[in-house]
Amino acid sequence: MHPNPAFRQTDAADNLAFARRRGFGLLSVNGPNGPLAAHVPFTLNPAGDEALLHLVRSNPLLAALEAPAGALLAVSGPDGYISPDWYGLPDQVPTWNYVAVHLRGRLERLAQDRIGPVLEALSDDFEARLAPKPVWRAKKVDRAVYERMMRAIVPLRLAIDAVEGTWKLSQNKADAARLGAADRVETGVGQALDGLSALMRQVPGI
Repeated sequence: MHPNPAFRQTDAADNLAFARRRGFGLLSVNGPNGPLAAHVPFTLNPAGDEALLHLVRSNPLLAALEAPAGALLAVSGPDGYISPDWYGLPDQVPTWNYVAVHLRGRLERLAQDRIGPVLEALSDDFEARLAPKPVWRAKKVDRAVYERMMRAIVPLRLAIDAVEGTWKLSQNKADAARLGAADRVETGVGQALDGLSALMRQVPGI
């Protein structure tokens, strides 16, 4: 994450709120031959000190979890290229703006009988965002099919002990320069550029 303190002013509550809204991240642990990573949906508890998730049983990352291990869950938001021409200032250089939150802690397997509640917590979280669509329930799946699928995945818990956020939104530039870049970024290169532009216009914490 970018070390400039100007981009690290967002408090833990805002970082956790961002991670909770996003609900999808890159889980990483150290394996015997180097880092292992998996892209996972997750849900945070109300206190923000626990994430629930799951992995398919064949995922190599699980082999590194014979015992609880240190892990990082990196949650990315909108990002995009910033052309120096957009600032309207001399002597600028290209850069990339982005939002990212890192959740660090201890990752552990849960008992296999927890897989149902973990999946229910995940589906309830995301299904609620689709209202007024009725919430999907596991009872819609044939019981034998459901139980077979449950045996193929493993429930996990990340006990979070550190939350770090980088919100690199040109807040180290004069307001006019930042807003000028915000006006142009939507036509640029990156992902969720409309969201990035909105954040650049109203940077959290300033």
